[in-house]
Amino acid sequence: MTNTMSYRGYVASMTFDAEDRVIVGRVLDVEDVITFHGESVADFEANFHMVVDDYIAACESLGGVPEKPASGKLMLRVAPGVHAAALKAAARRGISLNKWAEEVLSVASRRSATVRAPQAKPDRPQRPALGGPRSSRAA
Repeated sequence: MTNTMSYRGYVASMTFDAEDRVIVGRVLDVEDVITFHGESVADFEANFHMVVDDYIAACESLGGVPEKPASGKLMLRVAPGVHAAALKAAARRGISLNKWAEEVLSVASRRSATVRAPQAKPDRPQRPALGGPRSSRAA
């Protein structure tokens, strides 16, 4: 038995709060914190649908794009040589190409998250452009 529910590509966790006697939900796999609850499964489901619909509408009204959870399916095309090298690397590790790619992407994404963007340099006076148009008048 899973303690999740899906709607429009979003998945919510379901946890029973015995003290308050409600089912507490949280939309998973998005940065935004989206929580809700219901006193019954039907109430929980209705509230889940409402918060997802409200989240999408709010993002769109603010000119943003609602974050969609990743499906876990990644289709990419690479050069045959890269494909062959990746297959060999996975085989050397004794794992599938999917597992190898997942590990490599995980390491690379963590590394890129810690790399800081180059800092802007303070404004400097502009030098005159070289090689621009010249005046034809004699001085």
